[in-house]
Amino acid sequence: MQPKVAIVLLAAGMATRMGSNGGHKLLAAFDGMPLVRRSALIAMGSDAASVTVVVGHRQDDIRKVLVDLPVTIIANPAYKSGMASSLTTGFAAAAADDTEGVLVMLADMPGMTTDDLNRMITAFRDANGASIVRAVSQGKRGNPVILPRSLNDAVLRLEGDVGARHLIETSGLAVTDVEIGDAAQIDVDTPEAIIAAGGTPAGTV
Repeated sequence: MQPKVAIVLLAAGMATRMGSNGGHKLLAAFDGMPLVRRSALIAMGSDAASVTVVVGHRQDDIRKVLVDLPVTIIANPAYKSGMASSLTTGFAAAAADDTEGVLVMLADMPGMTTDDLNRMITAFRDANGASIVRAVSQGKRGNPVILPRSLNDAVLRLEGDVGARHLIETSGLAVTDVEIGDAAQIDVDTPEAIIAAGGTPAGTV
């Protein structure tokens, strides 16, 4: 049996850099749909066994645009504490799905494609589920990452506004870098970044 991978799509952040009138970045339109829905569809199209979406800030709006998709949506009540709480919330749920790895994907990366995700999943399977897999752009580390199940306890101990970077560097596990180009680095934290990436900011609220 090939190692199975679950995807955790992080969509709980407060988008503080959007400004008071910038709208929610995950509701910005890309290819005619809200970015978070586009990201979920890209994840669903991959070879992953399941897709779990972690929501928090403005979760009712996020849930509305995902309502018809076969994804698991989990609320992180501690989302204001930073990324670690969303990572642990999603990782705990996905690891329970009897998978060997969890691909952690940020919902605000419009350059990501299903092919990118599948290349990472293939690399994880080629390593028999024993290696961390990290997306890079011209050798520069980026996102997403696939974390093996063996890191479950370490992930669940993360706190604050941190992701998995420190964990990756200190785990002692092999790290397989997969070159996916600019997509590994492009996220959209400001209205200007949304426009530069080809999107349309959501309306003011």
